[in-house]
Amino acid sequence: MTARIQKQANPESLLLNMGPSHPAMHGAVRIMLELDGERILNSEVEVGYLHRGFEKTCENRTYFNLLIYTDRLNYVSPLINNVGYVMTIEKMLSLQVPERAQYIRVLMSELSRISDHLTCLAAMAMECAAFTVFLYNIKAREFIWDVIEATTGARMTTSYIRIGGVRADLRPDYPESVQKAVLETRKVLKDVHGLLDKNKIFLSRTRDIGLMTPEDAIAYGWTGPCLRSTGICYDVRKAHPYLVYDRLNFDIPLGERGDNYDRYMVRMEEMEQSLRIVEQCLARIPKSPGRVMADGLEPAEAIRASRLKKPGQAIRLSPNLEGAEKDVYKNIMADDPRFIIPPKEEAYTSIEGLISHFKFFMKGHGIRPPKGEVYFSVEGGNGEVGYYIVSDGSDKPYRLHLRAPCLHLLASLEDLIKGRLVADIIPTFGSMNIILGELDR
Repeated sequence: MTARIQKQANPESLLLNMGPSHPAMHGAVRIMLELDGERILNSEVEVGYLHRGFEKTCENRTYFNLLIYTDRLNYVSPLINNVGYVMTIEKMLSLQVPERAQYIRVLMSELSRISDHLTCLAAMAMECAAFTVFLYNIKAREFIWDVIEATTGARMTTSYIRIGGVRADLRPDYPESVQKAVLETRKVLKDVHGLLDKNKIFLSRTRDIGLMTPEDAIAYGWTGPCLRSTGICYDVRKAHPYLVYDRLNFDIPLGERGDNYDRYMVRMEEMEQSLRIVEQCLARIPKSPGRVMADGLEPAEAIRASRLKKPGQAIRLSPNLEGAEKDVYKNIMADDPRFIIPPKEEAYTSIEGLISHFKFFMKGHGIRPPKGEVYFSVEGGNGEVGYYIVSDGSDKPYRLHLRAPCLHLLASLEDLIKGRLVADIIPTFGSMNIILGELDR
């Protein structure tokens, strides 16, 4: 037990460790408690058990290769982490992204935000004994993840957002699958409102518990749903619009008391707003010409056909080249060969494309931003996710720092639970949605 807790402890109090391995901690967090019966007299939160070393690892990876590590930050909404990182690099390179790619980024980010909030409230409700809500939210999350998996090829660590655009275009049937996910999610949200909003047990566990004033929230550096639960209207998408958010209509839900219940309600309303954004993206996204594919063509035949094709004739590809994007590259990737990977068709069928592909990944080549420093932030599931990058002109960042919203949230936990009961730790911690992947960086 630390000196601070020992010094304040009195002979009548009980010293207790909660964690670092505890079912309600959502990761390896240690909370040292001084208790008077069930009442919390003092506490101290200890982090660092995960030892990820994200920032130091990034100093030894190229700008392209470290993209996969951003997936592992907030692993519940990895696409938003990708967007924040690649837009920081694009700011350094002054790289313009096609409009369709921007809409795709917004679409995938909002689906990730819904997934993040569903997971947070599912865990929070389950730990307050509302197991039915947990099952409902996870069911809705599956519909969201089905769309994400069909688009990116993975459910969680997708690495789908790329510097200059996105890895692949949307599938031809994406409007139907997204509309189904939106419809099913709305049904679940309606059911959850009916189960929890006026539930006496849930209200007793959340209302006027974990109170945070607007002034203290700002002092701690709170952002995201937790900050907005105190009544402060700050959202990066509105305050510093990026991508196409300034063209979309959506509201910023606010709380009144800054307690656990307000944090629940803000997230519930934010999911409704994200669904609005998703529907607007479906209606406004620029059309894609689509890909030219040929079933049953072997790789050797595809290469031979590409060499013998007539001027203006489309290259026919093998099914095992699914994901080849030359036909739609101009709609989903920036038009600057210095910073993007050439399409598969060129790398597989021409010496120029093969050389470009190799040089992109060769040591000392690839993406080399000019010397300087830059900061860029996006609105993540838990708040402002920002990247500060210092470039020395090489193909690796000299310094990369992550502004993780969870660190500022967890720093306030000691004040939120002081004077409360041990049972109040559970919904309070759950309402903050602490993700250790981004906190222990």
